[in-house]
Amino acid sequence: MRRALAVPLGVLAVAVLWEGYKAVGDPAGTVLFGTRVLPRADDLSMPHLWTVGQRLGRPELAGGDPVWQVVLRACLFTLGITAAGFLIGALVGLLLAVAMQRFRIVERGLLPYVILSQTVPLVALAPLVAGWGGTLMPAWATVAVIAAYLAFFPVAVGMLRGLQSPSAGGVELMHSYAAGWWRTLVKLRFPAALPYLFPALRLAGAAAVVGAVVGEISTGTRGGIGRLIIEYSREATSDPAKVYTAMLGAALLGLLVAGAVSLLEMPLMRHRRHVEVVTL
Repeated sequence: MRRALAVPLGVLAVAVLWEGYKAVGDPAGTVLFGTRVLPRADDLSMPHLWTVGQRLGRPELAGGDPVWQVVLRACLFTLGITAAGFLIGALVGLLLAVAMQRFRIVERGLLPYVILSQTVPLVALAPLVAGWGGTLMPAWATVAVIAAYLAFFPVAVGMLRGLQSPSAGGVELMHSYAAGWWRTLVKLRFPAALPYLFPALRLAGAAAVVGAVVGEISTGTRGGIGRLIIEYSREATSDPAKVYTAMLGAALLGLLVAGAVSLLEMPLMRHRRHVEVVTL
């Protein structure tokens, strides 16, 4: 219930801050020592939220579909790419975490490179991935690889921390039962890692959305919300509310992915708590 209420309350807080700053902010922005530290609060830079809502209901072009339908189709396209990238990234992260937990030398040799991989600018990496894929992969698969590249990191690090979380007493107890590495992994380490895994999956879901949007922008993939942001940004001076409709769609897409992971978390964590109570 608390999680369900947190989302609308968070959206409401952002809306209040937006309109509050627009009401009291300087239309030309706040400049300090020659540097603008706060954005402009004029209608061109910050349209009212109800203006954005009204723009969603009007046609994208004369005689065309309403903007909300265009944004929805673009979000569904990007959602499919995000799901593919998220699944690939989560699987790669899980496998890396298991390998690093199993072999200490793998953790020492691989973990620094896993961390180093996230320092590469995505806008520089995306064209390289598109070039490497070439004709071997369709455009959407290239974007999915970019999304997976961002998604695997939080899963690998979070799952590794979770697999290493069981106490020495619990591990020794499994050894006293003559349990091998695989049985200890399934019966002890995986259940202990769930509280670490799901926050990592939520981060991975948000990262996959960012990767998909940036990948669509960098590779020029049409049909997704990233490309739509670029197309609408060309009309920023004449129709600023239209730009924010695409940004709103991208933000809601991120919330949708995080919410889907939370829905998966609730039954599994409830089952885990039930098993702990029965064991005690």
